[in-house]
Amino acid sequence: MTSVAETHSRETACAQDTNLTLPHALGLTDAEFERIGGLLGREPNDFELAVFSLLWSEHCGYKHSALLLRRFPSEGPHVLQGPGENAGVVSVGDGLAVAFKVESHNHPSAVEPFQGAATGAGGILRDIVAMGARPVALLDSLCFGELTEPHQRWLFSNAVAGIGNYGNCVGVPTVGGECVFDEAYRENCLVNAMCVGLLPEERLTRSQAAGVGNRIVLYGASTGRDGIGGASVLASQELSDDNLDKRPSVQIGDPFTGKKLIEASLELVEGGLVASLQDLGAAGLASSISEMAARSGAGIDVHLDRVPLREPGMSAAEIMISESQERMVAVVEPGSIDEVAAACEKWDLHHAVIGTVTDTGVLRCFFRGQEVGAIPAQFLAQAPRYRVETREREIPSPRPREPRTATPDELLGVLASANVASRAWVYRQYDQLVQSRTARRPGLDAAVLRLRPGYKGLALSLDGAGRLAALGPQAGGALAVMEAARNAACAGGEPLAFTNCLNFGNPEKPEIAWELAQTIEGMALACEALGIPIVSGNVSLYNETDGSAIHPTPVVGCVGLIEDVRSVPAKWQEGDVVLSVGNPMLRLDGSQYETLFLDGQAGAIAWPDLVAEAKLVRTLSSLAPELSHSHDAGVGGLATALVESALHSRVGVELDLGWDAEELFGEGGGQAVVACSPSRVGRVTGSGVPVRAVGVVAGESLFGIQLAELEHAYGGGLERALGEA
Repeated sequence: MTSVAETHSRETACAQDTNLTLPHALGLTDAEFERIGGLLGREPNDFELAVFSLLWSEHCGYKHSALLLRRFPSEGPHVLQGPGENAGVVSVGDGLAVAFKVESHNHPSAVEPFQGAATGAGGILRDIVAMGARPVALLDSLCFGELTEPHQRWLFSNAVAGIGNYGNCVGVPTVGGECVFDEAYRENCLVNAMCVGLLPEERLTRSQAAGVGNRIVLYGASTGRDGIGGASVLASQELSDDNLDKRPSVQIGDPFTGKKLIEASLELVEGGLVASLQDLGAAGLASSISEMAARSGAGIDVHLDRVPLREPGMSAAEIMISESQERMVAVVEPGSIDEVAAACEKWDLHHAVIGTVTDTGVLRCFFRGQEVGAIPAQFLAQAPRYRVETREREIPSPRPREPRTATPDELLGVLASANVASRAWVYRQYDQLVQSRTARRPGLDAAVLRLRPGYKGLALSLDGAGRLAALGPQAGGALAVMEAARNAACAGGEPLAFTNCLNFGNPEKPEIAWELAQTIEGMALACEALGIPIVSGNVSLYNETDGSAIHPTPVVGCVGLIEDVRSVPAKWQEGDVVLSVGNPMLRLDGSQYETLFLDGQAGAIAWPDLVAEAKLVRTLSSLAPELSHSHDAGVGGLATALVESALHSRVGVELDLGWDAEELFGEGGGQAVVACSPSRVGRVTGSGVPVRAVGVVAGESLFGIQLAELEHAYGGGLERALGEA
């Protein structure tokens, strides 16, 4: 459900520019236009050209990224479905499977944040439903500019509201994620949404147009012009002041129809009434039915005048590429059509038989009795694959720093900063408990869902590493993977698989292409060190405005399996020993402390010891039943992690730590704060990873500061930044 991305594409109202030929206006290069003619053996008509332009875009065709993405490991003992479908699927035992994926809705959210973020959530929900799974959780990664600017506060607040509105209305809990505020995202915000769903293994559904003679049924909302050129175009070009009047409409979400669509789809799958399902996302019918046909080698005859419309006078092309929300297509055997129609009517959804599966291998489109286009489906799947030209971008050299002594006021400043402060303002707007599976609410590392019946559970995390990747793309990519895994492990989960969203600038610029390639390599190396695959994902490119690109921002989601949610580390208790686990090469470069109190000219980050990082993840997961508390030390470093743990547990610590700034606030590697009873310390120290005692749980203070004062800084920091405190 994400955006078509191709910077030179100008494929919207840019067609109004009479200086552009139609292929150029639709974003096709001369070579691509010639290739289309060569494949067809003739010149395409305007309808066919529009379909090709969307299916050969970066979003649908992955022209600049497909060859690089082959580097990711995608197979493993738990994997039932890897990349190539609507979502990845892994087995969690006892015949149960988990479907999950993260995708972006960046460009639409930059134009209209409420609907952009809401429809991003709606789209990823439908991707999970298309696999035959019931959505049980949403997570989101939000990157915006500094909240000192009113426009950024407006963008961020409305994006949060859009996610909350959609998730709350459809009855899916939003249980985790992250928020990042950085000048790099001022002109191009990032809204990445992850969804997790559950299904019996035998109900796994794939989007293939199998079975000659089977019918294509479109159901859900009616089709309108809203969204035409929305996701499929907004991310197909860099934004600029010059094209403000040419920006197409952002899709409009209807979560109440979305809820009905979820329930109707699951009823159809559970009843065995559909052979396959496919979400209608970016590029609408053009993308969904062509992908279904191409995956099975079949053809489809589709009658566009049978599509239920909400606006009169729509052309065949408008119907074909509309991105109206809350729609799905199903492949249905002829004998099941009446039952499918009855289910749609039960849920008050528009529905129509719009086509038939054929053995021709051709996508044939008809409108009012006339054939308006005929394209072999495999041709639409043969988007060009470009080997991007790369040129190493200059990155900072490591900067030697004199030892620095931090102060209590600096600690309070870090805690109160927008990038560290409590996210309670955000997740209070989300229903976290609907469906009654949530065993751990958002606010500390991974969320935890219980799998009923019994006590198995899932640990769910979503983490990015934009600022670190800007200082070293390969290291940043590796650290994003490790942090997602470490967060799941801190909740007692054994990481099973990853999903990812790669947010970058214009890949046709060699420096950006280098960032993309380097980040992917770092992520792949981390996955290999962990022995954990990436089973789904999304690429969002061209996040630039007037030539200014975002940080290279890999966002990684992790699903971990918890054998017993009753053993998830919770709060530390009086008398517990607090330990720091892991010994990474931490630096102030790229840290929140550096941003606030140093000169802002960060040096390179250290390359992580991936063997040690992977061992730490496994150790945290296996030690979880022995621990009263476990918490990853991420943004803000060890000091912030200790404060968050103390506030979560409502009891302080008598610390054996000094005020060395790098020790307290350094970032960039694997480290966790754990606590256990004195009798269990030996099990932690004997785990084979570096362990250091840092204090004993007692009292009502930390670092000599009362918990109430720490809570005031940390608990209200985001509200103050938003002007709501």
